[in-house]
Amino acid sequence: MGAAIAGRWRGRAGANTTRRMAPPYERHVFVCTNRRPDGSPRGCCATKGGDELRLALKKELDAQEVKGVRINGAGCLDACERGAAVVVYPEQVWYGPVTTQDVQDLVSTHLKQGQVVERLRMALPIVRKKD
Repeated sequence: MGAAIAGRWRGRAGANTTRRMAPPYERHVFVCTNRRPDGSPRGCCATKGGDELRLALKKELDAQEVKGVRINGAGCLDACERGAAVVVYPEQVWYGPVTTQDVQDLVSTHLKQGQVVERLRMALPIVRKKD
């Protein structure tokens, strides 16, 4: 593990000590499941399949026996225009729009092999519509 992710903590005697601590996950995936009022010009990831996408990602991780990855639902990722939005950390790769049809590729390519799925990568910065 690199020094960039080593934690700093204070020992009992008060001395600064550096130790390497394994994070609980290699990757953390956030799937927007935010819900906006009907008719919002920005739309919302909930109506674009965010909840179904989160569940499909979790099932596909199990199907492909991928370990060390956590899938979480998230409130607004402020990318509703591009939703359903997904962001993968620590790489900080934003995907969208993502559908359940993209799940197998996203899991096998990015979450298992560590390669970005360019066809799903979100163009940044996001130009926002006003509500």
